[in-house]
Amino acid sequence: MDYLFDYGLFLAQVVTFVAAILIVVAGIISIGSRQRSEQHEGHIEVRKLNDRYEALADAIRAAADDPAAVKERKKAEKKAHKAEAKAAKKQRKSARAEEAQDDSKRLYVLNFDGDIRASATDNLREEISVVLSQVRKGDEVMVRVESPGGVVHGYGLAASQLQRLRSADVPLTVAVDKVAASGGYMMACVANRIVAAPFAILGSIGVLAQLPNFHRLLKKNDIDFELLTAGEYKRTLTMFGENTDKGREKFLEELEETHDLFKQFVSSNRPQLDIAKVATGEVWYGQQALAEGLVDELATSDDYIQQRLQDWDVFEVRFVHKKNWQEKLGLAAEGAIERAILKLLQRSQGPHF
Repeated sequence: MDYLFDYGLFLAQVVTFVAAILIVVAGIISIGSRQRSEQHEGHIEVRKLNDRYEALADAIRAAADDPAAVKERKKAEKKAHKAEAKAAKKQRKSARAEEAQDDSKRLYVLNFDGDIRASATDNLREEISVVLSQVRKGDEVMVRVESPGGVVHGYGLAASQLQRLRSADVPLTVAVDKVAASGGYMMACVANRIVAAPFAILGSIGVLAQLPNFHRLLKKNDIDFELLTAGEYKRTLTMFGENTDKGREKFLEELEETHDLFKQFVSSNRPQLDIAKVATGEVWYGQQALAEGLVDELATSDDYIQQRLQDWDVFEVRFVHKKNWQEKLGLAAEGAIERAILKLLQRSQGPHF
């Protein structure tokens, strides 16, 4: 009887455990099925950078200046603001109000932080759509691009989103503070002007593909693998089948074709480049990239913004999509991993750069 009781208890635990797993899996599948429809849900956030930098400057002045001088300056600023508001109200009543408003130029600042899939393209397309609906003659757009590259179709679409600005005759500047290589440079070359930090990494105009092959391991363990295709080149190289020289030759041919398309795209956007010299897959630091013609100016994105704060209205535009629980959990885990790696690096010996 004790045996039957223990067995029944064990069976109940197994059934409960399996049922819990099935419920979790069903929930994940259900949420995943809604992910595609929810990926464009979100909202646009706009921040006026003039106000942000002015607030920072006020904080420094308040800490560094004499309290009496700060008080007097605030009175003077308050008086000046009242005068400006009165003048603006009077101006709005005049027939020239709309024309005067058009004289103020705007710089829209967008950010693209790229991964291997160029997943930030979903946000970029929304931001560009909003900017195009509001942009006026004389306005500009600056996109801060940071990406080491990734899949061809993903970065091809990202570059096409930037091309929408060029097609609308909106002056476009791409700023590279850290890295715009491969697909990242494909995006950057669309711009009217590329500015890069002195030690930013640019270039890598090349194509690569790599995959492991486990055929010999499977063969050693008497495991058969069958791959059925219709079409001579439906599959050229595989991870588990036996790869052939003919398949490798076709795969390399496709890589060369993709590289040619990449070079043609860069040449059409920056015809001044010696494409044969720079399309070798090499990367250059900002100072070297300037000499090769890959960029037009050495500067950081902050330099570019600061130059326009005095006379332009500068707006940072971000599309913030609604995060599901998987993404929130992933971000928390990623943060924990990054902190652990940072601690290990701090404890390690040897030079760092």
